[in-house]
Amino acid sequence: MEWVAEFPQTTLDGEVAVVPRADLLPFVTAARDGGFTTFIDLCGVDLFRERPRFEVVTNLLSRGMKRRLRIRTPVPGDDPTVASITSVFAGANFYERETWDLFGIVFVGHPDLTRILLPDDWEGHPLRKDYGLGSVPVQFKGAHQAS
Repeated sequence: MEWVAEFPQTTLDGEVAVVPRADLLPFVTAARDGGFTTFIDLCGVDLFRERPRFEVVTNLLSRGMKRRLRIRTPVPGDDPTVASITSVFAGANFYERETWDLFGIVFVGHPDLTRILLPDDWEGHPLRKDYGLGSVPVQFKGAHQAS
């Protein structure tokens, strides 16, 4: 993959590239131009006690080369921002919204970064490992009846 040489801080281990967040958008563009033309998915990972705390994982497919490429992008917890790739792969739109909704990772340049799974007035991001569990009281039918 000759286009990987354009990104000196990127490591390529088999079909997994670890790409600094500053290089994500140009790397994804180069990967698309290099034959990885199908966007598969994108998700967030909360590593909680590790630094950097978050990771954005993007999966691309090259049908011509019959290869997959996983792109791992470390994202610090104190500045959870990364460039949106919707300008390269429009299908990333809803995946980025879901990752923002559940993890709080902001995708800079996203056309409509709004909640997608939770109500608009929801506070917090429930897939963060430090998010409170909360509870919902449950009452079973007939639990307090005398026998």
